[in-house]
Amino acid sequence: MRQRPKSLLIRPVSEAYEGDAAAASPSSFFGPLSGPLTGDDMFPDLARDDVFRLETPRLWLRWPRICDAAAIHKFCSRWEVARYTARIPHPYPAGSAERFIYAAREANSAGRDLTLVMTPIRGKSDAIGAISLESRGTERLALGFVLAPEAWGKGFATEAAEAVIDAAFTLTRTVEILASVRVENEASQTVLGKCGFVRIGTGLQGAPARGGLVECHSFRLARADWASASAPRREASARLAHVP
Repeated sequence: MRQRPKSLLIRPVSEAYEGDAAAASPSSFFGPLSGPLTGDDMFPDLARDDVFRLETPRLWLRWPRICDAAAIHKFCSRWEVARYTARIPHPYPAGSAERFIYAAREANSAGRDLTLVMTPIRGKSDAIGAISLESRGTERLALGFVLAPEAWGKGFATEAAEAVIDAAFTLTRTVEILASVRVENEASQTVLGKCGFVRIGTGLQGAPARGGLVECHSFRLARADWASASAPRREASARLAHVP
């Protein structure tokens, strides 16, 4: 899972959900889900190194870098991205992307959270989104993601979410992953459903950047449910890996 770059080779994300469209919920971009941030160390040394990255069929998921600031500012400045989030202000102030990057790298280094940017494997390497897992109490994480509008509707959010969920349950002692999404954001709810999340409630949650409380659905993915759903996929991958 950890790979050194071939040549030279976010902070979190939260209530912005457009599924394969905009974003999902945890982080410094957005507001708290349920429960306070604990500062618990969740991630091992492997993920605390900034060469850590995950590979999906079409994406690299890697630590954010200062060179990503322009791309992050570009998509976070879009109202269609900010509207479903709890903490992305609109207009998006100058310097916010840089602060996000520094905060994400600090939290990654400490092992509290894991925030990664999404970059295409082929074509331009600009960041097209970010995805995060934040500590939410003992042995619990919260999933969040945000995606540039140009990348909506192509399955990138689902692809990235599946990869970080697998990493979370593989690398940490997490017993469940939580998520929260605005009730109007059907696309992000679809992403969570594809990843195995189950809706566990609906209620008002804080959204400082939206001026108060907003109605959200809460979702949960338990380790046992992930294990049973992912086993066939892992077995199929193993078989393919051994095909001569």
